[in-house]
Amino acid sequence: MAFGKSQPGTVIGQGETTSLGKDVVFEGFLTMDGDVRIDGHLKGEIHTTGTLTIGEEAVIKGNVTAGTLITSGKINGNVIATEKIKIFKSAILIGDIRTPAISIEGGAHFNGLSDMGIITGVVSHRPPGGKVHALPHRRHSMLDL
Repeated sequence: MAFGKSQPGTVIGQGETTSLGKDVVFEGFLTMDGDVRIDGHLKGEIHTTGTLTIGEEAVIKGNVTAGTLITSGKINGNVIATEKIKIFKSAILIGDIRTPAISIEGGAHFNGLSDMGIITGVVSHRPPGGKVHALPHRRHSMLDL
């Protein structure tokens, strides 16, 4: 996908990278292949097989699915990344995440549950007697802190 110069409020693509500029306000579902960069506002869902980069001024309200998520902006929704998630210090992520690898830079804000899943090829171990006990968990809100 190759379009001309970016105009305020437009979505542009360069090669296999799609970009939503800082003046873009989008509501709905986006599904695409390749890399995506968002610097504007999105309310809905976004799904990509490539790398999704969220800029510092970007705001996402909805669920995100990507190969890799790199965020410096604000996300309020659940995130699934099949490869990894990188949360930089200016980022705020409120929602549950699922990924095999995660890094959170000091100063970043994350409020939710994380699931690093089961890695294929790892043998599952059960305790003697085959009984599995669930551990209690409590979900904290930002007001509890």
